[in-house]
Parts: sequence; structure tokens; C-alpha cells
Amino acid sequence: MRADIFSEFEFFTGVPDSQLKPLCNYLMSEYGIGKEHIIAANEGNCVALAAGYHLATGKVPVVYLQNSGIGNIINPVASLLNDKVYGIPCVFVVGWRGEPGIHDEPQHIYQGEVTVKLLEDMDISTFVVSKDTTEEQVREKLVEFRALLSRGKQVAFVIRKGALEFDGKVKYSNDCSMCREDIIRHIAEYTGDGVIVSTTGKASRELFEIREARGEGHEKDFLTVGSMGHASSIALEIALSKPERKVWCVDGDGAALMHMGAMALVGSNKPSNMVHILINNSAHETVGGMPTVGGDVDFTLIAKGCGYPCVVSVDDFEALDEALSEACQAQELTFIEVKCSIGARDDLGRPTTTAMDNKKNFMKYLGN
Repeated sequence: MRADIFSEFEFFTGVPDSQLKPLCNYLMSEYGIGKEHIIAANEGNCVALAAGYHLATGKVPVVYLQNSGIGNIINPVASLLNDKVYGIPCVFVVGWRGEPGIHDEPQHIYQGEVTVKLLEDMDISTFVVSKDTTEEQVREKLVEFRALLSRGKQVAFVIRKGALEFDGKVKYSNDCSMCREDIIRHIAEYTGDGVIVSTTGKASRELFEIREARGEGHEKDFLTVGSMGHASSIALEIALSKPERKVWCVDGDGAALMHMGAMALVGSNKPSNMVHILINNSAHETVGGMPTVGGDVDFTLIAKGCGYPCVVSVDDFEALDEALSEACQAQELTFIEVKCSIGARDDLGRPTTTAMDNKKNFMKYLGN
């Protein structure tokens, strides 16, 4: 089914998803980033934008998201959109990762099992779109859904793997020269006996393969395979609980933006044994490369405002190594922003150990 099936609507906002990549690329090709299309910081942010659009225009917005983001929409859907509150109509387009019977990564398994149930529990009528679903069937369902939308209800199209297609080509790039895998390789050279908490996506996959290539174990690394935006909070509490251990957090711009309040918490607590490294490629690269607003944000200024005592931004390996060396010796909370290019190896693999094994080995290394 063509990704422009929802072209009758005039406003789209979302957080990118690999399963919705054809739709995302279509929206970038058709609208770019502007008043018709906004890539939001998190899915709850999308719902609020959708509400604002409806209040201003009286029209129906479209919100797209991976099903892992359903948790972020529950509060604004239940306390803002629902017809027992303001009755704001909205069309959700949800990428169904972890669909039962379809192999996927561990963070998607349970989320996939409860996706449709969660939507229906929020009184959101759903329609599942498969490879064999025709455009006529979707258009018929849209006509049916219009009656619900007119009454201030919300509806959702749940998109199975491979159900959407888009023939256009969209290239995502920036002007930075350092690639993320090399950045993480440099970080691993300096962490020594410390532990690394790495954010979800390709960063954790690259860290895993770097350890494999060096013949090292993985007990020093906690790979946050899900829970986008929460790696720094995990690292914070580990640092507070284990003050004798250096804790390195490898974060991403999209993840940091998703729950930016976490930086305020880290800065307020100021663990002297924590190093927060934010790799900024201004993109949601793991799910296709669509842009974040990371290129428009001064993360160092935000870190300073949040109370990080030592803050630096680097854009070459010489400066990175100098910052990492200083962080090793520092006796105070350190923030390092690393400007990064977009791109990863085509043959980048996934962790071959289970998430449960990762947790057990990591806890054992910490002495639990």
C-alpha cells in the first residue's frame, strides 16, 4: 500500500519508526519540516501538537509513532483528547514492532503483544494494515472512522511490517566528519574499569561489536535496548549507588530530547563519578535518519543551565581524546557533546547475548 494513503489530511506530527519509514520518507519528500509536518521530541509531545492543531483549525491531525511510544501517549490521550474531557479527534498511525509470531528484538516482544489491547483500552478504535490490505479497504475504513472522529474520538491504523511502500528517495546527511562507531571505539579506550550505560539503537549495537572485536566481555556495559531517553537516569542512579565506580553514559540527541528533564535531575544531583556523553548527529538514525532538532539546540548551554559543572563540545578526534582523558581524571560531573555524522555499517549486527544475560553479568560486575 502506498504511503500517501493518508494524504487527505493536512497536518502530521510524529516520532520516526523504521516500520513507518515509507510514510516518514513520503512526508519528508512532500512537506519537509514545517507547519504541515513536525517531528516531535516524544510521542506525548505529538499528541499535544495534534490537540493544538485541532483547536486552531477544527481539522483532524495525524500522529505517527512506533508502538513503543504508546506509553508516552497514554496520559495526554486519556486526560486531554478523550471525549470525556475535550473530545479532540486524532488519527494515529502505529508501527507494530514485536507483532506476535514475527521475530523482533527483546524490547519489542511484550510491547508487541499488548499493542492493540492498549489502544483499545484507551477507547481508540483500531484497524490493522497488512501487506495484502488494499487501498480501497483503508479508504472504506477512513469513511467509517470519520463518524467516530466527528464525535471527538480517536482512531488508529496499526501497520504491520512491510505494509507501506514509497518509491521516492530521501537522503539524510549532515556536515560532521566523525562516525559514531569510531567515537564509541575511542570512548571504550578510556573507560577502563568503569561501566558504560549506552542508549537504545545503533550505539549499543556498535558498543557490543567493539567489545567482540577486541575479545572483551560485555559485563561492563548495560545496553539500554529499549526505554529511549532513559539511559542517563539509569546511569545517574548507578553513579549515586556506586560512588567508587566511574559511570559513563553514552547518549544520543534524539534520546536526550525525548526526556530532556533527565538532564536537570543529573545536573541537580551532580554525581562526581559520572560522565555524560551525548553523540549528536541531529538524526533518528536507527529508524531511518529523519532529523531531530538536535542541530538547532545548544546542548552545552542546556547542560550548564542544568548544573553540570564541566561541559565541553567536540567535533574532531583530537579534541574528543583530550576531553575523554580529562574526564577520566575529573572528580566532578562531566558532559561531553560529540558532533557526529549520519551513517553506520550495512553489516552492523545485534547483540548475540540476551537482555537478561546482560543484566545479570552487569550486576555481577558491579558487585551485586
